[in-house]
Amino acid sequence: MPNPQNKKGLFQFYPRNIMWLGLSVLAIILDQWTKSIASTHLIYAQSVDVLPFLNWTLLHNYGAAFSMLSDAGGWQRYFFTSLAAGVSVVFVFWLMRMPKNTLVLPAAIALILGGAIGNLIDRVTLGYVVDFIHVYYQQNNFPAFNLADSAITLGTILLLVDTFFLEKKRIQKAEKNHD
Repeated sequence: MPNPQNKKGLFQFYPRNIMWLGLSVLAIILDQWTKSIASTHLIYAQSVDVLPFLNWTLLHNYGAAFSMLSDAGGWQRYFFTSLAAGVSVVFVFWLMRMPKNTLVLPAAIALILGGAIGNLIDRVTLGYVVDFIHVYYQQNNFPAFNLADSAITLGTILLLVDTFFLEKKRIQKAEKNHD
């Protein structure tokens, strides 16, 4: 019979996981700082060459990733704002309940959370997301993005690595320790 004292409630957090929220806060600060620099020093839609495959181009994204739904009439601002806020709350709870023996998964969640909140701040305060990093090769252009998008992408990659490679090892280790 399971010991009820070992059971964690829905709102039982591990204080050590506050450091992962620090990673989220760092992602938010860096994102907002770079967007502020871009908005102050760049002229809208005029590219500044940085490298042969990279330039800074200030753009405003009214849609989702890669400007999807940017011309949908305005409803998308409220939809994406609500979605980002809801997902952020879920991720904070998930992050705070993360077991001590995991590193990649909480880092992934923290980066996704920081990126989501970075873009959420833009949507709430500006009505659009500031993008300024433009990668291209010859005539092929990747949609402009920002550090929040980079944090979300890196977090997603780490989440996939954890899901497909590390979760199985954690389960096997737990089963071995249980026997």
